[in-house]
Amino acid sequence: MTDARPDRNGADADGSATADPRSDGIRIEDSGSEDLRIDDRAALAAAVGLLAVPVTVIVDGDAYTIVSLWGLVTVAPGPGGETVVSGYPLWRYLLDHPLSFGALPASIRAWPLALAFHLLAIGSVGTGVLWDREDRRVTGGLLVLAGIASLSVALGIGSRYGLGTPSAVGTVVPVAAICAWACAIALYGPALRGILGR
Repeated sequence: MTDARPDRNGADADGSATADPRSDGIRIEDSGSEDLRIDDRAALAAAVGLLAVPVTVIVDGDAYTIVSLWGLVTVAPGPGGETVVSGYPLWRYLLDHPLSFGALPASIRAWPLALAFHLLAIGSVGTGVLWDREDRRVTGGLLVLAGIASLSVALGIGSRYGLGTPSAVGTVVPVAAICAWACAIALYGPALRGILGR
């Protein structure tokens, strides 16, 4: 008696192709579970890598401030001409701020949200790698939301550096937002189009 259950790639025991529940109904050919597993791991590596991508970089004379999901890193010349690197973690920034969280500017409130969306996206991809339970629409949507929140942070901090909101669009490069959206489109484009009914 043969097992007629579909394998990880959606192929029946006789080798015929079936609809993969993670492929939004698209029928795929059996190319081996190892290929799909490699794709899942590549997506996980990309999602984790986004945590290291700066939200933006602010240039103020000879000083450079790297705005990351985790906080601020400033590289500036010291009194003796040496290069001084200082960090300001996100959680310390929020705790030290005299205003309550609800009274903070929207772009600052979006900062921990951007980090949370990235972490949730990693968790979603991880369920696919570990248990084959990823909903690709959820992961793609989380990356889109992470990009929106990161864009808000980049433009908001840019305006506080005197760039002004209109000119910040052309002056501040929202690196994290661009990378998050690129990953969402490249890795989860078909799933996102399925949400839009296209």
